[in-house]
Amino acid sequence: MSHNSSDTTLLQKAGIVLFAAAMLIFTGALFMTSFQLDESSVKSAINDDYQYPFVEQQMAALSGKEYGNIFSFMLAYNDAMKKAQAAVKTDVENNLKLTTNDSDYWNKVLQDYKVKTSRLSAARASAAGFLPGNVWLVFCLSILLGIAGALMYNLPKLRFLPGIKNNHIFHSKLHSRGWPGILLGSYLIGFYIVLYFFPEYLVSWIILMDPVSLALNGGPASQWFLYGFLYTVAILVMGIRMMIKYRHNMYQLVRTGSVMFFQTAFAFLIPQILALLHQPAPDLKNIWPLDYSFFFEYRLDELTQSGGLGIFMLVWGIALFVTGVPILTYFYGKRWYCSWVCGCGGLAETLGDPFRQLSNKKLKAWKAERWLIHAVLVFAIVMTVMVVGTYFTENSRLFLIDSYTIRSWYGFAIGSIFAGVVGTGFYPLLGNRTWCRFGCPLAAYLGLVQKFKSRFRITVNGGQCISCGNCSTYCEMGIDVRHYAQRGQDVVRASCVGCGICAAVCPRGVLRLENNGTDVGSRTQELRTVHFPETEVNLPKG
Repeated sequence: MSHNSSDTTLLQKAGIVLFAAAMLIFTGALFMTSFQLDESSVKSAINDDYQYPFVEQQMAALSGKEYGNIFSFMLAYNDAMKKAQAAVKTDVENNLKLTTNDSDYWNKVLQDYKVKTSRLSAARASAAGFLPGNVWLVFCLSILLGIAGALMYNLPKLRFLPGIKNNHIFHSKLHSRGWPGILLGSYLIGFYIVLYFFPEYLVSWIILMDPVSLALNGGPASQWFLYGFLYTVAILVMGIRMMIKYRHNMYQLVRTGSVMFFQTAFAFLIPQILALLHQPAPDLKNIWPLDYSFFFEYRLDELTQSGGLGIFMLVWGIALFVTGVPILTYFYGKRWYCSWVCGCGGLAETLGDPFRQLSNKKLKAWKAERWLIHAVLVFAIVMTVMVVGTYFTENSRLFLIDSYTIRSWYGFAIGSIFAGVVGTGFYPLLGNRTWCRFGCPLAAYLGLVQKFKSRFRITVNGGQCISCGNCSTYCEMGIDVRHYAQRGQDVVRASCVGCGICAAVCPRGVLRLENNGTDVGSRTQELRTVHFPETEVNLPKG
């Protein structure tokens, strides 16, 4: 082993150690906070003069006590809230002479949703101990140290010769559903479940984001700021890894740079600046029906009541899915969004790239994919029609179905479980494009246009195919590309996101991304550049 190779390996090992230490500190930060109840925060969260005296009576027993962790604090808090709910209910039934059939009854009782929404604000205001007093220290030892460790592991790979290297990827337990992969998947799944449904238990991590949030939007961090920050950091750091791995391919460099830019600017920084200016702060690149709440009444009211900028955002959002999607997809295929702009695709292409070979290539998976993804699209359309109908008619029921119930089902099953928990948490188990393949309604819409009304396809020079299988192995969308290459058939599939990895890993230059299928025959006279480990050699095709 050469001296440079030894130095590289040592630096990578140091990077692994730093990253592991940072992850331990980051996870341990959840237990670096103690809690002393702040009753004013509870009053602010409840915001009901009738209900609060009952809550205050129960919370008095918690005042002055210090809880060493979020679990003991929330146990006591939830118990007090249950007693307050029971007290309010009893008082309403005894004194107001109302029954459970009266609408005023439910307006008076302390409902579960109000208790749930109060938990995070109460925990946040009650936080004390080491972490709240040393936010920057913990931030540097966890977030910044983790970034440094990841870069120390990936940057030395620049010393290696460019080109795709399998490097026994199926022998890696992390990348082939071994116990490290299962452990990582469990960690991600747990994170998403807690983030969506029990954010109060992440209050320490949310507080850890306060300095960044205050600098960007002038306010304390929320659970979604935490998510957006971690999401963006993951795409940037793993985007650098992606660029190093595919640095011999200009298309991959530009494409990866694009998703890094759009996530950082459009999905993260611009919304923070808009919030600082007290303007609506949506992700301007998020398109209905992926942005399924775009037509919810609170979104429509916010946009229409925010003046010219809000109206522009409303028109922009409608124009994107009505005209932008079909026109751009006609010329460039769904890759213009799924592989160049989308945040879900950006995370899949960067953080999820090491797991792309896990995508199921079986015919059964393809059949399930077609049914599921189009069913979600239909679900999103039906829900939106009902929501818009409710907005204009003020009648929430259509065919005996309540639109609020429908949107609640969609938000839980699709927006949270499918897109979040399964879509990202299952990277190490099912591959990196599970959501894009089986659940994304926008991908379904784009795919229909691409299959029937697009100039994009992956063209094949089947005469040079050696059936190595690299293309199929690396296809994150579960397409058996080798099947097409062996038969000389162009790949025209609704699911293809045009990532171009199949073309990048082909050792014979068999595959090419095209925007016009009519020029396939003319390219038989072209010269192809074939990448070898040490040099490049121009070989005639055919």
